[in-house]
Amino acid sequence: MKKFSNSNPETGISAFPPEKMVPAMLNLSRFKPRFWDHQDAASGPGNDHFSFRRKWLMIVVFTTVVTLAPLLVMTLVDYRLTRQAFKSEATMGTARMVSNTWRNVSFLLSQRRAALEFVCRDNTLPELLAPARLDAILTNLQGGMGGFVDLSVVDADCTVQAYAGPLALEKSRVKPTPCFDHAVANGFFISDVIANPAQNHQLVLAIRHDLDSGGFFVLRSTLDASLLDASMRELTLGEGDDAFIVNTRGILQTPARRYGKRFDKVPLTIPEAADGTRTLKTVDQAGRSVLMGIAPIPDSPFLLMIIRQESGIMDLWLKPRMHLIGFLLFSIAMILVSILGVATYLVNRIHAADQRRVQALHQVEYANKLTSIGRLASGVAHEINNPLAIINQKAGLIKDLFTINSSYNGNEKLIKLVDDVLASVRRCGTITRRLLDFARHMESSIEAVDIEAVIRQVLGFMEKEAERRSIAVSVSVQGENPTFESDRGNVQQIFLNLINNAFAAMADGGRLDITIGRQGTTHIAVTVADTGHGIPEADLKRVFEPFFSTRQGQGGTGLGLSVTYGMVSEMGGEITVSSQVNRGTQFTVTLPLNPPRMSSATASAVDPADSTAAGSQFREEKTT
Repeated sequence: MKKFSNSNPETGISAFPPEKMVPAMLNLSRFKPRFWDHQDAASGPGNDHFSFRRKWLMIVVFTTVVTLAPLLVMTLVDYRLTRQAFKSEATMGTARMVSNTWRNVSFLLSQRRAALEFVCRDNTLPELLAPARLDAILTNLQGGMGGFVDLSVVDADCTVQAYAGPLALEKSRVKPTPCFDHAVANGFFISDVIANPAQNHQLVLAIRHDLDSGGFFVLRSTLDASLLDASMRELTLGEGDDAFIVNTRGILQTPARRYGKRFDKVPLTIPEAADGTRTLKTVDQAGRSVLMGIAPIPDSPFLLMIIRQESGIMDLWLKPRMHLIGFLLFSIAMILVSILGVATYLVNRIHAADQRRVQALHQVEYANKLTSIGRLASGVAHEINNPLAIINQKAGLIKDLFTINSSYNGNEKLIKLVDDVLASVRRCGTITRRLLDFARHMESSIEAVDIEAVIRQVLGFMEKEAERRSIAVSVSVQGENPTFESDRGNVQQIFLNLINNAFAAMADGGRLDITIGRQGTTHIAVTVADTGHGIPEADLKRVFEPFFSTRQGQGGTGLGLSVTYGMVSEMGGEITVSSQVNRGTQFTVTLPLNPPRMSSATASAVDPADSTAAGSQFREEKTT
């Protein structure tokens, strides 16, 4: 025999009487697996008992080592590779930022250059010199692209032939400037940003256009320097980083966040001009190590520079590193939780299977005992029927003699005594017929069952106890009471167990109400309600466990409701319960009118702890 712990097979949680434990221990016991304190006594004496706890520890330790060792090794390798990769990514990220910003600024300038070239090709010189033509072109450029302040047409003698803008420069001669000279020499020129206190800071863009006659003119435009500022402001930079445009002399053409205002000299060493984007390490004026990205703007005197603090870059590396460590710890925690959960689940299943095996053996033993009792009852009933028949015959003969004989015919006392004997014989006959009928249905057989007749037959066995204890019993049928095909012996056993439990739970003077009714079109439901002592909430989930009984020391075996549950499940039905302490308990058995054909072994394999419906609904009073 195995030693069974006092635990809930549905949840695997040990549940000990609260009065025997301090509150803290009671809370901890809720998380103790059901197998933790279980020892297998069937393996023999000594210390060689099969220990579910030891098996659980072996699974946990082995799985933890196998799982975490590769994870830790991979984490260490990844830690080193991540540091190296991050440094490379920081350099490449700076280069990408410089390259993208370089393209934006280059596109901004080349777009406006292309616009001026289109104006020169699309308009002849006389058309450009026509009144209001240049104003219309300027308006279109300002509306379409933005950034244009004015337009002017300058001939080879530096005379402004036409002008559109806020100044009055038409027909005025301008002094030759590097802008004009470079435009004449190279065909295109962009100047540095020019300080203009009266207006926004500006830069000049000039294009030479050759005429078919052999001459040329220069289309000159002033652009708002805020175009360059906007490109720098749109960049997303970290704290301590900076982005700006300088000319070849290191003069800031756009305001910088950390390295000065416009027209200040940047406090950094400007590397020699070279094509393409470069990323260099250097030191700023404060001696801090910085990562410098630099790219020349084509066809202009500008250099784009982006400065990133190396300490800030390492801080960015530190955050992923902490995330990596946090992810590692979280992963380890999740793995450990999973290992503990899976190991507990598996060992719980092994433990539950072992208990189901023992339960099945006990149920077979229980069924064999019931069969033996039925056979014994059948034999006793047959043996009693023979002398009863003789007594009935002789008593009837005596009554006939008394009736015929005039000397005894008027003796009412003797006639009454004979009637009492005959009444007792009839009562004994009724009892033996019940025993024979009950024993006849102990063997499994499918037949038409009238559930009301079965219940009244079971109540017949309890009739005298109900009279002796003044227990009121009522049976009511609500609506139709259809017959259905089932095992009559199992139906008898189900309601015999429930009614017997109800009698055991009630004090003298109680009341038992049994209600029969259809449930839908496919089921019939029977409610057995008593006015007994009720069930505590803590015991509701355990009443279908084998060997659990609220009548410990009073003859309860703890198998009655477990067997009842198995029989109901075998028939394809279900059983539910509701109870209030000191108010009573109500069992409801729902059986299908067309039950499935299942072997009796199926019921033995049913474990209430493994049934979702039973776990959530079947909370009942266990007194057997």
